[in-house]
Parts: sequence; C-alpha cells; structure tokens
Amino acid sequence: MARPLLLLLCVLLLLPIRPAAAQGQFRVLVVAQPNRYHHDYTVVAKPRLEQMARQHGFDLDWAWNTAPFDGDLSGYAAIVLLNTPGDALARGQRGALESFVRAGGGVVAVHRALIFGPAGDWPWFERLVGRAFRIHPMVQTATVRVEDAGFPAAFGLPARWIWSDEWYEFGPPLVDGLRTVLSVDESSYDPTRIWPGQEARGMGVDHPVAWYHAYDGGRVFVTALGHPPAAYDDAAYLQHLYGGLWWAATGRGISAD
Repeated sequence: MARPLLLLLCVLLLLPIRPAAAQGQFRVLVVAQPNRYHHDYTVVAKPRLEQMARQHGFDLDWAWNTAPFDGDLSGYAAIVLLNTPGDALARGQRGALESFVRAGGGVVAVHRALIFGPAGDWPWFERLVGRAFRIHPMVQTATVRVEDAGFPAAFGLPARWIWSDEWYEFGPPLVDGLRTVLSVDESSYDPTRIWPGQEARGMGVDHPVAWYHAYDGGRVFVTALGHPPAAYDDAAYLQHLYGGLWWAATGRGISAD
C-alpha cells in the first residue's frame, strides 16, 4: 500500500497549482480594443488600471478585443468600455451586453466608447451612452467645472480643474435622467479650432463631459475624457475614473434620492 500512495503523492506534487478564488470586493472587465486613433493609450492604461485594482482591492480582467462577450459575463459587477465603441460588438455580443445590464450590471463608457455607429444602428446602446457624439476640435487645454460634487467621480477634483483633451460635442439627451458630473467651460478654449474642411461650433454654456444615469436595470457612468495617453498616468484622472467605476460596480458613494 505504501508504494501506490507514494506514487499518488508524486503525481499530485507535479500537478499545476490552481490559483486561489478571486478575493476582491468585486470583479471588473476592461475591454480596450485598439483602433485607428486610440491605441497608444493602451500601454499606459493597462498597468495603471491593474495598479488601481490592487490599490482598491477589486479583481480586474483585461481584454484586447470583444471576445469576452461571447462568454459568461455574470461574474462581473461592471464592464469598462475603454475607448471601445458599441459598434465593435457583433450582433450576438450586443445581446450579451444588454442582458448583463438588465441583470443589474454596471457599464463605464470612456472617450471613444461614446462614438457609436450610424444613428439607429443600435438604439439601446445610444440610449445607454445618453448623448450622440457630433464632432470635436483639436486637443486643447480648458477649464473643467465640477457640476455634481456629490458623485464619486468628482470627489478627488477641485471645483475648477485644468485639463487637456478632445472636447467632444454632443446632441441633446437621448434619455431622461442624465446627471451631469463635469462640464467644460467653452470660454477657456477655442471650440472652432479644427482641421480644414471640418466645422465645430461648441455647445454653449451647457457642455457636459461626464455624466451618469440608471439605465435598463443597471448603472452607467460616462466620461468623454481620456484621449491623451498621458491621461492614464495622471492621478486626478485615475481618481475620476475609479470614482465612476466604483459607483457603476456597487451603486455606492452617493446618497439615495
């Protein structure tokens, strides 16, 4: 009997050790599919978001494409579409995202994720984002104003914040209930500074650049900020991003209405 037991022990020692079960307070999927104008950011964003996960004690899975939408999303509290627009998802994958949100999942849409395909191509996703992208001028420095200091994505920011980015312009809200977190002061930059053959006029006094809302059973945080790769190495921006992610994943951080 001793010899078989010894052989069994040797076999067990040679087997790979399985990683321990996830111990974080919640699990997040980040989908960062590089595209024509947004690819350099990824080499900065991945280690910084992984560091964010370690700092705040949550589990993070990173995907360079939309393949996770072909699998089981139920283990995630939130999905971050990091410069990954809705039209990157195939038809079946779109249904998976809709089911995830209807089951109470959170979504964080960052920068390029706000630019979806032709109007009417995926109305559900258009309403999830909440506003339709129109155009943006060249990257410029501007003054960002905190409009909702009681939302976690604004906790680490001053009332007026100097930031450089592509200042996306949007049409009117596509759904009711959008809550603006940050806006940009158009008097602090030139909304018409754009490439030849294009025209941007700005949005006027009301120019939101980050907002949130409850949508179809889930929670959605949207930020238009995040074009320059250096943004993902900036402590204030990362705090802004985590505040929105924390709320999207848990619903915590704000008082109930």
